[in-house]
Amino acid sequence: MKLNIDTTGKTFTVCRAVEEKREQGEKGRPGRQKTDRNTDELLWTVQVMVLDVSGGEVINVTLAGNTAPKVTVGAVVVPVELEAIPWATNGKNGVAYKAKALNATNAKA
Repeated sequence: MKLNIDTTGKTFTVCRAVEEKREQGEKGRPGRQKTDRNTDELLWTVQVMVLDVSGGEVINVTLAGNTAPKVTVGAVVVPVELEAIPWATNGKNGVAYKAKALNATNAKA
């Protein structure tokens, strides 16, 4: 099930540089970069702050692509097809976020 998020009235600001999404490694070493199950494209994570009239929240957004997304810290972006993905593993649970792209705007935070 896809839970698409309405981004109307929300501002998204990049607050951490793009990072490779990695598998858990052994003995403290990072694992290899994860890939999308359907497309085999590399996965990337971008931390963004979401702000609207009710307040703000920091989320990590996963993006797929064979090159890293071209966004910089402080850039205001617009997520394309942002979706929420609830998860539960080993008694822990949360929400992951995925988007097709983060389009830069001309605005600065």
